[in-house]
Amino acid sequence: MSEEKPPDAGLDESALDVAGLDDAALDDVTPDDAALDNVTPDDAALDDAALDDIVRRFRRRSERFAATVAGVAETAWGNQSPCAEWTARDVVGHVVDMHQAMLTPVGRALSPAPTVDEDPLAAVHAARADVEAVLVDPTVARTVVGTPMGQTTVARHVDEVVSADLVLHGWDLARATFQDDTIDPAEVERMWPTAVAMPAEMRTPDAFGPGIVVFGPRVAVPDDAPLQDRLLGELGRDPDFTPR
Repeated sequence: MSEEKPPDAGLDESALDVAGLDDAALDDVTPDDAALDNVTPDDAALDDAALDDIVRRFRRRSERFAATVAGVAETAWGNQSPCAEWTARDVVGHVVDMHQAMLTPVGRALSPAPTVDEDPLAAVHAARADVEAVLVDPTVARTVVGTPMGQTTVARHVDEVVSADLVLHGWDLARATFQDDTIDPAEVERMWPTAVAMPAEMRTPDAFGPGIVVFGPRVAVPDDAPLQDRLLGELGRDPDFTPR
């Protein structure tokens, strides 16, 4: 399910590097056994205040995304999303898969739960709980792990990938299912500088591995358009997209 899926949101610059991994690329998140043996806590890289901020952001974004999932009409799950190859249900499936990608480097897996096909909201709640359990354990959260973009702490990996994904894919899901798709203006402001500074390779197919497309081509948006629309255009979204 490779697609122009930007890492969503409010990201630090490194966030834009991996949030668009497709399902086939999830295995790439797994470090080899030697890498797992050598991971160590890095308290200096992530102080208590920074970790608290990451946890709060993840909770806030998760709650908003779950509310959007809860608002999807049963007849809307097959609607086309702004991501050309994905339906509304596929967007949620990708988000749940990315929660697993955050757990893989520390040797964990998602707990047994209904699938996105069976119960999308239950699947999202269960995945969120598993990732939040990692974030609230300071030792695990500060563990340095290997990722497709190099070494980082587990908490920063979550913050820059799946937590950020929740914002933009929340817009995708809301737009696909005719819900309020307003992005929190603070998130838009947070994302904007990184989006406009995006390196060309972020839009280059296969730059981060076979079949991986992080962002699609920039969509032209008028300079006087609202900042949210301009942001969506920078991230390969058509702000005027209408589901079918």
